[in-house]
Amino acid sequence: MDNRLITLKPDESLATPLYLQLARSLSLAISAGWWRPNEALPSERNLSDEIGVSRVTARKALDLLFEQGLIRRRQGSGTFISQRMEQPLSRLTGFTETLTEKGYTPSTMWLSREAGVANHEEAVRLGIEPLAPVARLKRQRLADGVVMAIEHSTLPLDCLPEPAEVGDSLYAHLDALGHAVVRARQHIRAVNAPEHIARLAQVPVGDAMMLVTRVGYTADDRAVELTVTYCRNDYYDFVVELTR
Repeated sequence: MDNRLITLKPDESLATPLYLQLARSLSLAISAGWWRPNEALPSERNLSDEIGVSRVTARKALDLLFEQGLIRRRQGSGTFISQRMEQPLSRLTGFTETLTEKGYTPSTMWLSREAGVANHEEAVRLGIEPLAPVARLKRQRLADGVVMAIEHSTLPLDCLPEPAEVGDSLYAHLDALGHAVVRARQHIRAVNAPEHIARLAQVPVGDAMMLVTRVGYTADDRAVELTVTYCRNDYYDFVVELTR
């Protein structure tokens, strides 16, 4: 018997349906790291036998987790924990730092690292002159070898004079250059993946994605980073904790 399952048994004295109790308990257990991403979850039959609920209750609970994107099913293989990343909106962290803290292995597939001149939108967001020299970085962001996001960053060239020298962490590189990003403003909206982004993110054209636009500022309130990130909806969660 899997001892982890004992504490998941629903309370029949409560008015809340048993499958909802079980789904919530499983969701909390997954969030707490009881099962790692890509690890097999106990089957419907095992959940039923070991927790002491009906197969219908176990099936409905797993169906709810599937709808929430917490698990995925492989025909003939079983049910597995989805590989998702929760990024808190209350703390400024880079992709590499966030993944490392959560136990993933981050990596970068560079698409381009080059110098250019600012277009109108970049000039406005960064507070620089149109056609001012900028560094542009385009890359795929991966976690444990899976493409999680497509990221385009633009920075004033005097802050990043050698774009090709940036490694996996842009923020660590900026720290070393004396241009640390200490605060940022982010805008998040849902979009449908255009063809070129869908190809890079390995999702169907038109698939739902989250588009995150970030402007990062240094301690002297200078805008030094404009990053546009297309995040895969099936792997990415943004979380904000509210208090009263």
